[in-house]
Amino acid sequence: MTSFRIGLVIAAITATAAQAHENVQNPAVLARMNGMSALSDNVEVLVNMARGNSAFDAVRANQALAEIAPEADRIVPLFETEHTDPASEALPEIWADFDDFATRARRLSDRAEAAAGSIEARDDLGPVLQSVGQSCAGCHDLYRED
Repeated sequence: MTSFRIGLVIAAITATAAQAHENVQNPAVLARMNGMSALSDNVEVLVNMARGNSAFDAVRANQALAEIAPEADRIVPLFETEHTDPASEALPEIWADFDDFATRARRLSDRAEAAAGSIEARDDLGPVLQSVGQSCAGCHDLYRED
C-alpha cells in the first residue's frame, strides 16, 4: 500500500470524525468512535511530522506510538457486542468474521508497540507509518463504510 493511500485514509478518518460523532445516539457506538478518533489523533501527529507540517519531535512521535498500542487493545472489547446506530460506519462484516477483525486490531497494537521508542529522526517515520497505516487501512477496507 502506498504512503499516498495511507495518507488518504488518515485524512478521511480525521475529516469525518467530528461530524459523525454529533449525530450518534447509541453510547456504545459513540465509545467506539471516540476510541477510533484517539487512534486517528495519534496517527495524525506522526503524519504531520513526516510531511513536515509540524516540527519533528522524537519524544512526541514515540509518545504517539505508545498511545496507539493500548488504544488499539481497546478495539476488540468495544466491538465484541454488535451495536448499531445510523451514524455508525461499522459494517456487519465485523461480527460475521470477528476473529479476523480482532486479529487485525491486535496487529495494529503489536506494530505500534514494537515501533514505540524507535523514532530518532524524521526518516524513521516513513516505515513506521507504512506499517501502522497498513493495519488501519486494511481493516477499514473490509470493515468500515466509506
